[in-house]
Amino acid sequence: MIPYLTISIVALLAAALTFFSGFGLGTLLLPAFAIFLPVEVAVGATAVVHLANNLFKVALMGRHADRAITPVFAATSAAGALVGAYALTRIVGAAPLCSYAVFGHAFHVTLVKVVVAALMIGFAILDLTPATSRWGLPRRYLWMGGLLSGFFGGLSGHQGALRSAFLVRTNMPKEALVGTRAVCAVAVDASRLLVYSVAAFMITGGASPTTGAAATARSLHESGTWPLVAVGCGAALLGSLLGTRLLKEVTIVGVRATVAVALLLMGVAVGAGLV
Repeated sequence: MIPYLTISIVALLAAALTFFSGFGLGTLLLPAFAIFLPVEVAVGATAVVHLANNLFKVALMGRHADRAITPVFAATSAAGALVGAYALTRIVGAAPLCSYAVFGHAFHVTLVKVVVAALMIGFAILDLTPATSRWGLPRRYLWMGGLLSGFFGGLSGHQGALRSAFLVRTNMPKEALVGTRAVCAVAVDASRLLVYSVAAFMITGGASPTTGAAATARSLHESGTWPLVAVGCGAALLGSLLGTRLLKEVTIVGVRATVAVALLLMGVAVGAGLV
C-alpha cells in the first residue's frame, strides 16, 4: 500500500509542477520508484510514466501549440535527439570528471552534466535579471534551440529544462507554451527511444537485449511492476489535469518565474552530479 501511495503523491505533484516548468517529473519520480524497486527497473518505470505524461499533455494542450514554432522546434529537437542518443551509445562508460559520496551514495560529475548545468544556470540568471527578463528570442534562431535541447535530451535525458529555457523567451501565450513543449517532448522521446532500441538490437544480435525499450518492457513485466507504473501514470494524468486548472489562474510572468527558479535549482543539482 505504501509504494502505491508514495508513487501516486509524487507523480501527481511532480506532473502538476512540470506542467508549468516543462521539466522535473523524471527527476522527482525516479528517486521515489528507486525506494521500492531496483535502480534499473526504476529507470524503466520512470521512462514509461514520463512518456505517458507527455502524451497526456499533448492530448490536453496540443491544440494550443504554436503552429509556426512547433514544426520547426519539434523537427530540429527530434534531429538533435537522434544525434545525442547515438553519441550516448558511443561514449557509454566514459570516466567522470570526478566522483564523491554523501551518506553512502555515490555521485558522479561528467563533462556533459557540467555543460548542461552551465546552460541551465545561464538561462536562469538571464530570466531572473530584470534588465533581461523581457528579452525575446527571434524565431529565426529557434532551430538552434531545438537542436541543442534535443541533443542533450538524447545524450543525457536533460531535455525539458533547455527546451523551456528557449521557448519561454519566445513570449508566446502560456497555453501555447505548454502545448508546444508537450509536442516537442514527445518528438524527442520517440527519437531517442528509437536509437536506444536499435543500438540494443545491434549489440545483442536481436536476442534478448539488455537495454532499450524491449529490455525495459521485459524488466517491468518480470518484476511485476506494471500495476505500480499504471498507478504512476494515472496520478501523473491527474496532476496534468490539475495543471490545466491552475494554468487559468497564473500569468505568463508567473510561468517564466517558475521556469527560471526551477532552471537554477536543476542546474545546480546537475552540475553537482546529483541528477
